[in-house]
Amino acid sequence: MSEFDALARKVVSLMDLTALNDTDTDTSVVELCQRASSPVGQTAAVCVWPQFVHIAKYALAQADAAAIKVATVVNFPHGNSDIAQAVAETQAAIAAGAAEVDLVYPYRQAIQGNLDIGRDMVGAVKAECGTKVRLKVILETGELPTDLIAQLSQQVIAEGADFIKTSTGKVPVNATLEAARIMLEAIRRSGGSCGFKAAGGIRTLEQADAYLELAEQICGRSWVVSSHFRFGASGLLDDVLRHCGDSNIHSIPSGY
Repeated sequence: MSEFDALARKVVSLMDLTALNDTDTDTSVVELCQRASSPVGQTAAVCVWPQFVHIAKYALAQADAAAIKVATVVNFPHGNSDIAQAVAETQAAIAAGAAEVDLVYPYRQAIQGNLDIGRDMVGAVKAECGTKVRLKVILETGELPTDLIAQLSQQVIAEGADFIKTSTGKVPVNATLEAARIMLEAIRRSGGSCGFKAAGGIRTLEQADAYLELAEQICGRSWVVSSHFRFGASGLLDDVLRHCGDSNIHSIPSGY
């Protein structure tokens, strides 16, 4: 296997193939799940709206791809401060069969100086997820100053987040290497058990490779596996397949 092929396979294996469009349907979610078993390997997960979790689980099972996790989003994309609502959404997602929950941190309250709501929300949602459901906390880093990215990273890791994630993909500035560096350094300082998810605007293999190199520099090459590192993406898979010369795969609208 060439170095390029190895990179392509690694990127796909770390991908949460995502569809969070307002126009998503049962049919489009089934198509997403079919694409998750790509010619260069299976993705780590698919990420869909909560109402499509059961559809995704069924579609993956039918495709003999049940090893692919089903992730969903809560408190998304607004990042409101209603803890009870976030908990209720999490309970419903888990009941529907979600293996991973991506929670939007109430970042606007943090910007205003109130970090207690975010701490309590992450703690409450983590209590629902327990050890069986992975909790990824979205910080919406494009809306935060760098010192707050570091502070919130430390806080949510301490509250038991399994991953810290850059962005919803729904704001003007999403994932950046600068934010990723801050978050990865917080993970390293905490002992490295928390994972990192780069999401929002990562659409090319070249961009993905830059994040992989950064993670390897900070946390070590052996750390960069799907239990610790993810890409949240839709268009990225198209670019990987294009580079691999597969012309039979049809692209889907980019929702991330």
